[in-house]
Amino acid sequence: MKYDIHIHTYNSACSILKPKTILKIAKKVGLDGIAVTDHNTIKGGIQTLKANKDKDFEVIPGIEVNTNRGHVLGLYINKEISSREFFSVIDDIKKQGGITIIAHPFRLIPHLRSNLKGIQPKKYLDAVECYNARTSYFGNKSAMKFAEKFSLPKTAGSDAHFSFEIGRCITSFDGDLITALKKRKTKVQGSNITGLLGSTFSFFNKRILRKVI
Repeated sequence: MKYDIHIHTYNSACSILKPKTILKIAKKVGLDGIAVTDHNTIKGGIQTLKANKDKDFEVIPGIEVNTNRGHVLGLYINKEISSREFFSVIDDIKKQGGITIIAHPFRLIPHLRSNLKGIQPKKYLDAVECYNARTSYFGNKSAMKFAEKFSLPKTAGSDAHFSFEIGRCITSFDGDLITALKKRKTKVQGSNITGLLGSTFSFFNKRILRKVI
């Protein structure tokens, strides 16, 4: 199975993607499933789940919460999360039966970088995002080392905000994702070749275009 576990819809201010567009492109590039993880809301994940009519294609409703210790992905959740405090967010995701993943933990930009000092990662995290298409080679490499150091499963996601980014980073596994993560049987791969372009478009869309409209 090949999944892209980090995609944004227009419910994130920096993205323009619509659920139907995401589904169309994800299937076109050969994915078997996706996780839709909008910033601080599950709206996009729920919309995409409802729009999917293909029983052989999985849509995981999720969220990317901007916490005080970095961005946390919550997968398989169906209720909004109001807190922005790391431990509260983790607790809320787990109470919903969800999966907790630290997103792009070693981004160069300070407010996108994680701060996990003084905590036991394995106690709070189910996985580490080791390939992110908007993160540098060195950032992704550091994430890989972090996951290996603490014996945590690895995931990959494009962090797509635009159609050309979908599928740039992939999590591969046999069976279902939850079981694969528990057994640390996931494989990750990807490219950040479109990362700078995508980030530039996101900045323009969020800071300029949406304000004009």
